[in-house]
Amino acid sequence: MTALARPTNGRMIGGVCAALAKRFGTSATTMRVIFVVSCLLPGPQFLLYIALWVLLPSDSKARQAAW
Repeated sequence: MTALARPTNGRMIGGVCAALAKRFGTSATTMRVIFVVSCLLPGPQFLLYIALWVLLPSDSKARQAAW
């Protein structure tokens, strides 16, 4: 598994679903569909997405921090 960082390419909104898809080895489209379907259920999905958007570093910032 790879480090959790939002990619600079392949983003739709914030890159959270693309980062999770890369981390778990699935396609970004699959992760986006799972997120949209989960929004039909009660829970804090939007708050979790926003929190991950804020907390996850961008891929370019993660590379700079590694050096």
